[in-house]
Amino acid sequence: MEKTPTGLRLNYKRTFLIGFAFFGILLLWQVYDSWCPTFLTDIFARRMYDMSSAELKASDAGKILNVQWIVGIIMACDNLAALILLPIFGNLSDRTHTKIGKRMPFILVGTAVSAIAFPFIPLFFHRNNIVGMVVFMVIVLIFMMMYRNPAVALMPDITPKPLRAKANGIINIMGYLGGASATVLGIFLKLSDYINVEDEARKVWIIELPFIIASVLMVISALVLFFTIRENKLETELKDEIELGEKLAAVENPIDDSSPMSKANKRMLLAILGAEFLWFMADNAIGTYIGNYVIYYLNSASSATMLLTIVGGVAAVVGFATAGVIADKIGRKWTITSGLSITVLAMIAMCFVVPTAKVTGNNGEYAFPTLLFAVWAVKGFGMALVHNCSFPMVVELCSSKKIGKFTGYYYAASMSAQTITPVLLGLVFKATLVWRALPVYATVLFALSCAVFTLLVKNIKAKKLSNVHGLEAIDGE
Repeated sequence: MEKTPTGLRLNYKRTFLIGFAFFGILLLWQVYDSWCPTFLTDIFARRMYDMSSAELKASDAGKILNVQWIVGIIMACDNLAALILLPIFGNLSDRTHTKIGKRMPFILVGTAVSAIAFPFIPLFFHRNNIVGMVVFMVIVLIFMMMYRNPAVALMPDITPKPLRAKANGIINIMGYLGGASATVLGIFLKLSDYINVEDEARKVWIIELPFIIASVLMVISALVLFFTIRENKLETELKDEIELGEKLAAVENPIDDSSPMSKANKRMLLAILGAEFLWFMADNAIGTYIGNYVIYYLNSASSATMLLTIVGGVAAVVGFATAGVIADKIGRKWTITSGLSITVLAMIAMCFVVPTAKVTGNNGEYAFPTLLFAVWAVKGFGMALVHNCSFPMVVELCSSKKIGKFTGYYYAASMSAQTITPVLLGLVFKATLVWRALPVYATVLFALSCAVFTLLVKNIKAKKLSNVHGLEAIDGE
């Protein structure tokens, strides 16, 4: 099997194994984002109005909307901690040298502590202990930040720059498989069942099992990564390929660690991070409040949120699988612009979604609007194009010695957005008392992001490398 003239081709097997790091990340965050905002909504509203969970669900929407700003503040505090910690752990891992590599120590410690702490969140919720629940949410967040930055930096560490868009597609598919694992749990273990069940033993297991299973799977994924990826050995073996990748980078000016970042590259970095900030403002708003939107606005079963995630996840897998090929044809800039554009169209459609008022089941819940499945499919595909190409564009602007640092920049932009958006949208809910504010808010921010990215980011294609595709791209090792 011949290589390209440059000798670069993607090792799919190794990239797939690196993807186990992302599998663990999205597995945990899917459970966290699906359950924790509703835990907080339920526990604060019950205390504020002295009502049971079932009475609260049957009450008027104003009571639920009135506590969303509190939920937003707590979710934002988590992200504020991440904003501070991600760059720190990125820099630390860049400068770490151990027998098992520079990223692996952070991955193993972060996984162990997060996995132990995670199941305590629903336990404290069940016991109506706000302080205990929030404390363990913070512990999980801190140690997942220790895990997240080094785990994500691992792919560009051992992948030449021109191949990173395709590699990022593979690790994102692995991540979505992790998210899908968590989603399946949410279909069978529904928060709406917890609210309606009276048996205390059954109640606690309904909410405890997803967190326990997520912890176990996260540990398994970290162990697979540890036993199959030898960082130090790969760094030595791939030294020549990484250096060749530096020469073929899609940047305006060559990267030189001995001199300051060029003005052109700095402008491009700031434009990418600015657009990223806006699309994460929109996307995190949807992710934070969609569970409450489904339960309290659409009056549908919480399992519908999980079905939405599956639909969006399948569409995202298609997007990740094709984004690298699309980027080869039109460049990463126009791939991202296309993804943002179709996401805006999906959000506009969501603005017209209303409760069906068709009762299904024994709990008086309404049938789920079919239009929302179409919205999630289009959004999933669009944002896959965005996420697949955006991270490689950021680490393209640094040398292999600063990947952790620039990964920190990427996550600083996303986490700062996720710090602000839950509070801001929570205040919008409090002011308007209208659930439809959610899609309108997301539509505006996605549109602004698309405008910033399209107008300010330059399209640079690495024309020096003709990538092979399909089975020809698979390394024979």
